[in-house]
Formats: sequence, C-alpha cells, structure tokens
Amino acid sequence: MTDGKNGITYADAGVDIDAGNELVERIKPAAKRTIRPGVMSGLGGFGAMFDLKGAGYNDPILVGATDGVGTKLRIAIDTGNFDTIGIDLVAMCVNDLICQGAEPLFFLDYFATGKLDLDSATTIINGIAEGCAQSGCALIGGETAEMPGMYSEGDFDLAGFAVGAMERGATLPAEMAEGDVLLGLSSNGVHSNGYSLVRKLVDMSGLGWDADCPWGEGTLGAALLAPTKLYVKGSVAAMKAGAVRGLAHITGGGLTENLPRVLPEGLGAEIDLNAWELPGVFKWLAATGGMEQAEILKTFNCGIGMIAVVSADKAAEAQKIFEDAGHDVCTLGQLSAGEGVTYKGALL
Repeated sequence: MTDGKNGITYADAGVDIDAGNELVERIKPAAKRTIRPGVMSGLGGFGAMFDLKGAGYNDPILVGATDGVGTKLRIAIDTGNFDTIGIDLVAMCVNDLICQGAEPLFFLDYFATGKLDLDSATTIINGIAEGCAQSGCALIGGETAEMPGMYSEGDFDLAGFAVGAMERGATLPAEMAEGDVLLGLSSNGVHSNGYSLVRKLVDMSGLGWDADCPWGEGTLGAALLAPTKLYVKGSVAAMKAGAVRGLAHITGGGLTENLPRVLPEGLGAEIDLNAWELPGVFKWLAATGGMEQAEILKTFNCGIGMIAVVSADKAAEAQKIFEDAGHDVCTLGQLSAGEGVTYKGALL
C-alpha cells in the first residue's frame, strides 16, 4: 500500500530554488556598494523601500524609465562575454531619466533564463551594480526568473526599471530659444540600439565574433560589446548648476529622430557634421552595408551619445562641467527657427 505520492520536486521541473537563493547571496556585496541616502531596504524582501526625504528632496516629482539591452544580448551570449552587459542595461534607463530633469535614485532588474547559471548570472548582475555605482543609483531589488521551456539553452533576457526624482518645477526640457548652443557628448560605440542591423551587417561581412576588429584592437565581438556610456553625474551636476535647458539621449532613431523630441514647436536644430570625427565602428558599418549618410544618422548615435541644449552664455560653463565628469564634448551647432534637424558638412 502506498500513499500515492510520487516524490517529484520543483527542481525536477527545471527550477532550482536553491540556486536562486545562492545568487541573491552572491550579489548582496555588489548591491551593498550602491547604497545611497534614501535607501531603506534592499535585496531579499517582497519589495524595496526608498525615503525621498532621506535623499534630500522637499517637494519631489517621481520619474520612471524602463528598458532592455535589445539584441546586443545575442552577441554577449554567443561570445560568453557578460562583464559589461549589465552596465548597458542601467545606462539605457538612467540616461533617459536625466533627459526629464531627474536624478536617478534606485534601480531594479529582471533576469529571465531557461536554466540559471550562477556564474554567468553573478557576472551580469555585478555589471548592473557597477552601472548603478557609476550613476549614483542604488540597486535595491530585482527578479530572477528561471523558466524552463521558455528559453533555449544558454539564452536569457534582461530588463530594468529605474526611478528618479526632481524638485517640482525643475522638469526638462526648459524654455529654449533661437541661438541656444548644442553640445555633443561622445558615445562609446554603438551603445545598445541598432544591433539587429549590426548583426545583419556582420553576417554580410562574413566575419565571426572572434575575428580581428576591422577598425581597432581586439576581437570584433568584444569591440561591439563596448558598454553604453553613462551621462548621469555630469548631467546632474549641469542641471544643479542651471546650465542646461534640455538633454537628448541619442538612442534608436539616431540624431535625426531623438533631438527633435526635446525641442519646442517652432524650433529646429542646425548641426555641423564636421564638428566631430565619425568613429571607426560606424565607418565600417556604413561601408559594409553601403549605407547612405542620412540612413546612418537616423539609425545610430554616430559618436554622439547625448546632446545638451544650453544658452549661449552658459555654454562654456556647461562644457567644463561635462568635461570634469569625464566626457569629451564638442559644439555641434545651434537652435534655429524651423522644425527638425538640418545638417551641413559630411560624416562619410
């Protein structure tokens, strides 16, 4: 006579609760180093708490942003290089927040996979913590989902959610005027947009991820995994100094589509394409695909990851603030009457 029990466990279905608990323990030290004023609770609870008054705000407006890394993940998975993909995730969220005038305060991640690999997951989340540390943002929670049957072996997905705050009345973009100066902050490569096209162009080239990089040192795969640059600390400093009227994060849609998002009706932008050198990665992508200049300008960041709109009398001050934060800055052009972006000169 039996009791009818078959002894099956959750682990038999492909979900290892113990591995998930071990991952939390492994990443606690990384999360701890991101703690900032306002953090009330961290990893392990059902939710995470944050005290806005403890962070120094009197009359705050909250701003949220969520994003992923896109198909750049495919290159990370294929090469087994997970060191910086977490920085990309944080950057894609917090770089958006600052364009609203908000200071990023805390971050939560979502990591989903078919079978949890502790070493890979730890590396990825350590990268997330590094991105948070670089942007003054606390990693206070997240979710690790082990979902057998949903992902092929070795595959995973990554998403994140950032919350920031500003004092009431400090929203960007602020009032702009004809003659305002456009400052371009350099990018660190392709960042995290356009990788479906990048992967198609690499396939067209016949090169593998382990091939020598055609425009620089190291392998092609490693070069294309250069992490998205974080613009938070310089931008927050410039905002606190009253030195910026608008910020545009140059993501999918390139300069052509993203800069107009922060411009008021009746104002357009004039950009001098001779103001900076097109980085080698974009020259190679354009040459490989026979891309026209107009196409590359509305697809990739082309070497400019963030654009700051500043009044002419604040341009020098703003440039110094960004340079002190470690950014290469160039003057791209100015605002003028009209709509959209007008280019002069040539990148290609």
